[in-house]
Amino acid sequence: MRRYFRCATCALIFADPASRLTPEAERTRYTYHQNSPADEGYRQFLNRLVMPLSERLGNTHQHGLDFGCGPGPTLSLMLEALGHTMALYDPFFAPDPSVLRRRYDFVTCTEAIEHFHTPHKEWRLLLRLVKPGGWLGIMTRLVPDAAAFTRWYYRSDPTHVSFFSRETFHYLAQRDCLTCEIIGEDVILLRTAAHHCPVA
Repeated sequence: MRRYFRCATCALIFADPASRLTPEAERTRYTYHQNSPADEGYRQFLNRLVMPLSERLGNTHQHGLDFGCGPGPTLSLMLEALGHTMALYDPFFAPDPSVLRRRYDFVTCTEAIEHFHTPHKEWRLLLRLVKPGGWLGIMTRLVPDAAAFTRWYYRSDPTHVSFFSRETFHYLAQRDCLTCEIIGEDVILLRTAAHHCPVA
């Protein structure tokens, strides 16, 4: 059984690093995901982020990055259909480091942040990728209360190692000069400051 730890500062819950899968086993598990642009149910799921994000982006053409796109990129196609230009990055399926040397009007990270092994480092990377005044759109299930966590289905996936709560995102937003909107139980929209703000 995995052990879990909770950060006393930001309330992030993270699994014992000793329990992580090997990179090979982790990649293999991701290939079992049946996510496809042709799957209407999957598109409806992603629409929970696409619709509120697109409302905030407006009708102007913007450049975005789908960070952690997985083996069957779909979100990027949905945003391209709305008139935006998309780049892709995934450490296993689209490992192009050149896209991480640019900055974007918006960055999406759907069902990926819970896989971060070093969330502090990866969080800083996400913020560096977003232009001042840009958007970071995240989908991840938010941690329930302590009693419910012990029965929570989301933690049973061995590739899920970092668990964010409302408290975590509000802490990060305040620390890093972001506005934060939490929509439902799994959509988080953050906007970077229009002026320079040092990231911790």
